[in-house]
Formats: sequence, C-alpha cells, structure tokens
Amino acid sequence: MNMHAFSRKGLVMLGASVLLAGALTGCGAGAATSGSGSASGASSQAEPVELQVFAANSLEKALPEVQKLYTEQTGVTFTDTQFKASGDLVEQMRAGAPVDVLITASKGTMDDAAAGELVDESTRLDMFNNDLVVARAEGSDIKIESLADVANVDGKIAIGDAITVPAGKYANQALHSVGLYTGAEGDDGEYAPEFAGRVALADKVGTAAKYVSTGDAAIGFVYSSDIFRYEGIEQAFVCPDDSHKPIVYPGAVSASSKHAKAAQDFLDFCMNNAEAQKIWATYGFELAE
Repeated sequence: MNMHAFSRKGLVMLGASVLLAGALTGCGAGAATSGSGSASGASSQAEPVELQVFAANSLEKALPEVQKLYTEQTGVTFTDTQFKASGDLVEQMRAGAPVDVLITASKGTMDDAAAGELVDESTRLDMFNNDLVVARAEGSDIKIESLADVANVDGKIAIGDAITVPAGKYANQALHSVGLYTGAEGDDGEYAPEFAGRVALADKVGTAAKYVSTGDAAIGFVYSSDIFRYEGIEQAFVCPDDSHKPIVYPGAVSASSKHAKAAQDFLDFCMNNAEAQKIWATYGFELAE
C-alpha cells in the first residue's frame, strides 16, 4: 500500500516536473521563434532588386553586356530594358511607365525629363561621348569627302526623325552647316527643296542603319558606335565636331524609382568598373570627361 502510494505520488511529481520543463522549454522556443522571426523579417525586407532601365537605342548591344556583368557581380537583375529613341522614352515616363534609370543620347532630351521632374537631377551625370558619321553599305563605292558631298549622292539619305531621335537632330545640325537644312537647332527647320524629297525619315537611329544595310537608303546618318553594332554597314565619313552640338549621353535615376540607391550604384558601376569600360570601348563609346 505505502509503496504503491509513493509510486503514484512519484509519478504525479514527475509529471509536474515534465510539464514545468515543457513550459519553460516552450517559453525558450517562443523566444527563439520570435528572434528567428525577426531575422526572417529582416531578410525578407532585403528582397532581390530588379531594375528597369530606359536607354537610348544606340546602347542596345553594349548595355546588355554591362548589365550581365553587373548581375554576375552583385546579384541585381534587370527587367526588360527598353531601347528606343530618347524622346519616346521620355514620353513613356510622362505617361507613368515605371523606370529606375534613364540614359538618353542627348542633353536636350534629359533636360526635358528633368524639366518634367521625371528624374532626380542630383543624380544626373554625363556618361558617354559619340561621333556622328555617314554610313554606307559595306563594300559600297560611295565616297563622301565633305558634308556637302551628301547632296550629290544618288539615292535616299536615312535620317532619324529629329523630333524624337537625337541622331536625327545632330544630323540636321550638320546639314544646316552646309545649307541643306534651315534650322540651326536641328529640329526647328526644313530640308532644302532640292534635298527634301530624298530624305528617308527613321523612327530611331537603328532604323536608319537598317535602311542603309538593306539598300533602302544609299547612305545614312548614325553614330560611330552603330558601325560596331550593325552588320552590312561601314563608315564613309565622320562629321566634323563643329558641325553639330557635342554628342553626350547623360544618365540619371528616375524620380519615381523604388530602388534609387541600387539605380545610382549601377550608374556608378557603368562609369567606374574596368571591365564595363572595356565593353563600352568595344562598341565605340567614349567615357565622358
């Protein structure tokens, strides 16, 4: 009897001890769970960054290589980068398109974006310089020794639409210098009557290059970098620097970017990373000084 009673009492006490230990363990587990939950929360806040870049059409070959390099080194990825005429990109931003980084092919286009408060002006920097060239089909015997020679070429001349395509605006400025366009700014005039009917307007500089490569135009005004990115064309003439305004590509972080720091870091990488600089040089882009 006594032994039986003692055993039962011992079991009760043992059970109480187990419950107490379990309660204490539960508290400890709760605290641990709470702590790990906080760490998990902090980790979930550091979500993978994906940047949306809007870039001038002439960067279509070089920029993806730099983006790939950046992803390999940082883990930051890029959504479907838009390569269009700079003016079209700014219009998309005005319409509310989500953007993190804007790179245009002219200061004027970036000025428009800044005036519309579409970019953070404090992040703006000049990234690249380029040359304006007259392109001909590869193997063509067309010779251009001066800008005035453009008027004597037999066939169409491909020029970007100056309203949205900076390369077209620069081309018109160059043509103005030899009397073939009436407006000094490049988007404020008309082509000389004897020249106007031969102009094939292009919606982007890449289209102008395509017109030349397919034979739809005898020559076209493009950037020197376009000679590197399009097959079937070659450089016939480099337009003098004093025939048009300096060709500068500015970059800036979008004012509406949700990843402003990451966007700024990417612009810095573009300018300062040695491997990125080699890529730009391969495609004919010079870093702005």
